Amino acid sequence: MSLWRGLLASLWTTLRQLRRRDTLEYPEQEPKLGERWRGRPVLTHDPDGEERCVACELCSAVCPTQCIALEGADRPDGRRFAQSFRINFARCIYCGLCEEACPTLAIQLSPEYAFAKTERGDFVYHKEALLIEGTGKHPEYRYYAHAGVRTQALPKPVHCDPRSNLP
Repeated sequence: MSLWRGLLASLWTTLRQLRRRDTLEYPEQEPKLGERWRGRPVLTHDPDGEERCVACELCSAVCPTQCIALEGADRPDGRRFAQSFRINFARCIYCGLCEEACPTLAIQLSPEYAFAKTERGDFVYHKEALLIEGTGKHPEYRYYAHAGVRTQALPKPVHCDPRSNLP
């Protein structure tokens, strides 16, 4: 008797789910993304139009899959910048640690989620493909005015005899 009861209960559960429509007709219907959605990382500019990235390499250091590679260089005014910046999206897990580690808010996660490729090599995005025109999520942030510029060299220390401090 309990076998029939169990079968009827399962059949009833199945019949109740037939009217439920959770599947979207993608790409005709776009899914609603949450505010904290983590999509493809991009590089942003500051409000003055300069690149925010100062090539500190914190993003590549915290990346658990080591999918970020960059090489920094110095401009004539002493500011560091990313001469090359590369993200391999075939390895990226969209964890967002690169965005959290970036002190200049240069790397931000965009809401883009659908970018399919047929070749594995097409998932490697270089700096030109990562840079966006705008400032991203932080339109007023100007870290470029305070960071990325080499400070003045300190004067040479005066020779001091360490034995002179002994009692």
